[in-house]
Amino acid sequence: MRKYILIQLGIPAINAFATPSASRHSPRQRGVLPVHALVVSSPSSSSSQLGAAKLSDLPKGINPFEKSLSKSLDIQADFRDRAKRAVDAAIKDDLKKLEIEFPPLIGGDKSKSQYDDFDNIQELDKNKDWTMLFAPMFLGKEAEYGGGKTWLVFPDLKECEIARAEWAGSRYQTATFTDIEAATNHLVGEGSYDAPWGSALVSGVSKIMGGADGDAGLLGDQNALDTLVEGENSPATLALVIQPGNGGPVEDWVNCEKIFNASPDTVMVVINGALDKVRGGYYPGVFFPKLAKTVDRFWKTFESVYYLKPISDKGCFGWLYRVYPEPWQVVLQTRRANAKGGMYVEDTVVYVSEERPEYNDAVAKLVAANAEMNV
Repeated sequence: MRKYILIQLGIPAINAFATPSASRHSPRQRGVLPVHALVVSSPSSSSSQLGAAKLSDLPKGINPFEKSLSKSLDIQADFRDRAKRAVDAAIKDDLKKLEIEFPPLIGGDKSKSQYDDFDNIQELDKNKDWTMLFAPMFLGKEAEYGGGKTWLVFPDLKECEIARAEWAGSRYQTATFTDIEAATNHLVGEGSYDAPWGSALVSGVSKIMGGADGDAGLLGDQNALDTLVEGENSPATLALVIQPGNGGPVEDWVNCEKIFNASPDTVMVVINGALDKVRGGYYPGVFFPKLAKTVDRFWKTFESVYYLKPISDKGCFGWLYRVYPEPWQVVLQTRRANAKGGMYVEDTVVYVSEERPEYNDAVAKLVAANAEMNV
């Protein structure tokens, strides 16, 4: 059941830190991530009239009260369908820098919510698989997205190698497989890639341990990368960048700006790249000066086209939600009992805004709406 309640609160916005991620010291060896989900954003300045725009319902099965339902649904396929429509709408409006953010582990028989323990490898694997199924959705327009014009940009060579091996079907191999380092060096110039600290040492050890025929040992097999050729598969029409920076080196985010600036007509879609952390000041500029320079001029110019993040406090649970070109929603989920004693979950839209609300502001609206409904 879905209903609307509009809560207006004059509460000052306070920046909240996003969840820290463990550093990616080497591929496939990534630390356990805390699973709190916080949102850092620009303050919301106005509230839309509820009747002014049609709002998308929340996807089914994402509430914390019906875990068995989550395990029985392909929730990620629903996310992809919604994200595809949002990306199409943004491209039609000539937007080039797009963000997709969603919980990648929810749904299916191994469904996990933000309240469950999970590690960064699980998260990365799910984001990889999600993107591998997302890319073919664009291939209906072969002239635009076929012929390698859709790039799968992995955070590192090892992830690219794993994806190519696991997704060997022709519909997946139509895309161009590359990683952030190869894309940066190709588009900007050899040696332009900003390498993480210590990468030279890891690379040297990897080459000693690795075999012949392009196998670089720990870092992955160079043969997994497609050759980038100007006038053929380069420049890309669409670049799907899979989890840059999140659980990996901050240089991923620096290199993404270089990739876009070198190919500004390419639509860049960043998938679960933890951009809230970058935009919200989680990384102090004094320690990360190169990253700090990218924030205002690049990362804050991204459009959140499909965004779904849980928010909770004081026993209340809900979501910050947006499907482009719709406004932002704060949606409260409440467990209710029907006349027969059964349970159902009620979704209540408590706030709508053209601008993205701050995390603390969204939580305040959630809590106030819950209190009002239970008076």
